[in-house]
Amino acid sequence: MSYVSLTEDDIRSMLETIGASSIDELFNDIPASIRKNAHFDLPDPLSEAALYHDIKKTASMNRMVHSFAGAGAYNHFIPSVVDHLASRSEFYTAYTPYQPEVSQGTLTAIFEFQTILCTLTGMDVTNASMYDGATSLAEAVLMSCRHNGRTRALISNAVHPLYRKVLQTYAWANSIALSEISFDDGITSHNDLDRKLDDTVSCVVVQNPNFFGVIENIRAIKDIIHDNKVNLIVAVTEPLSLALLKSPGSCGADIVCGEAQGFGNPLGFGGPLLGFLAAKEQFMRKMPGRLVGKSTDMKGKEAYILTLQTREQHIRRERATSNICSNQGLCLLRAVIYLSYYGNRLRELAELNHSRAAYLRNRLLEKGFSCYSDRPYFNEFALRFNNARLLYDRVIENGFVPGLSLGDYYSGFNDCLLFCATEQNTIEEIDAFVHILENIL
Repeated sequence: MSYVSLTEDDIRSMLETIGASSIDELFNDIPASIRKNAHFDLPDPLSEAALYHDIKKTASMNRMVHSFAGAGAYNHFIPSVVDHLASRSEFYTAYTPYQPEVSQGTLTAIFEFQTILCTLTGMDVTNASMYDGATSLAEAVLMSCRHNGRTRALISNAVHPLYRKVLQTYAWANSIALSEISFDDGITSHNDLDRKLDDTVSCVVVQNPNFFGVIENIRAIKDIIHDNKVNLIVAVTEPLSLALLKSPGSCGADIVCGEAQGFGNPLGFGGPLLGFLAAKEQFMRKMPGRLVGKSTDMKGKEAYILTLQTREQHIRRERATSNICSNQGLCLLRAVIYLSYYGNRLRELAELNHSRAAYLRNRLLEKGFSCYSDRPYFNEFALRFNNARLLYDRVIENGFVPGLSLGDYYSGFNDCLLFCATEQNTIEEIDAFVHILENIL
């Protein structure tokens, strides 16, 4: 980004244009008591040269670490073609395609994203797109309740804890009752699910692979809820798993939602993320966001259009399906380029992820760790170890992030760590990690 600051004349000219006498006047809507007490301990402004040196000095303090953490955000290799194409000016300034006649490139990218996600999830329609995986899950539950008119949702306690927190807020604001389903040996309890089903339940929410990395039996869950006409929502936080596992749609899912960050988008200190929401055709007019379709223009040439815009506040206002507006255009574009680059090789990449995770798991089991669950997994798994918290702190001091401490999210799991391995974790790196553990244990 270029370093271009505003002069006093620039500020004065802009204020005159909008009819404001000062910058402070722009904040009159904020109560004076709040503005008076606001204090920001900011340093004095710097010149461009001084700012460059200050940032360079700060960056030099960064320490290279090797991470075995996943839990909803995944470190996958991003081919250089993704950065190169996504940085082209034709795409870089693209935002919301309100005018299809001048947004054909953006609409094409969205259409391709929808097509690929439908293939991976086994669903009929995919929108474009949600803010992140957590809000996509919340919107999926709202969509289910709108569709069948019921006001209660059952959600597995093996769904990502932060996703459940976001859903609680959405449910409270929309008068939807939530009930949690317990888990046993790392998977959703089928018996507890069966006990809590009744004719007020709109949907059942499970994650696959779930927060513990375990692969759920989606077909069995669908069989339990089928007679109650309850929608099955499957959340996916690691999208690469869709390239290896049977699609949720083929296992009976009605709605599939989740996070697509792993497709061509860096971790970025927590964002931006890329949510997705896919569903069977009967949910199409209840979906938030927008759907892009392919048609022809007056000359018979291929053209892309906004087929459905179920939200737009300038049209529907309080009758809008959702407040979702942004289509996360740049993140979505990166995902399309990434997926197009890998093509049919995406399954090979998924298999590599599983093999790296299996190698890490086996090496840790050799060193005294024990399995939390022996059930199938993709590239994440939970292991138990006495005094896991102390081990965690000491390993970090040696330049490794040893997974995620599950005791921060579940009672009774203080001795449990959630590990993840992707293609970015080499065999040499895993061996070095195990060697450090040998010196600590």
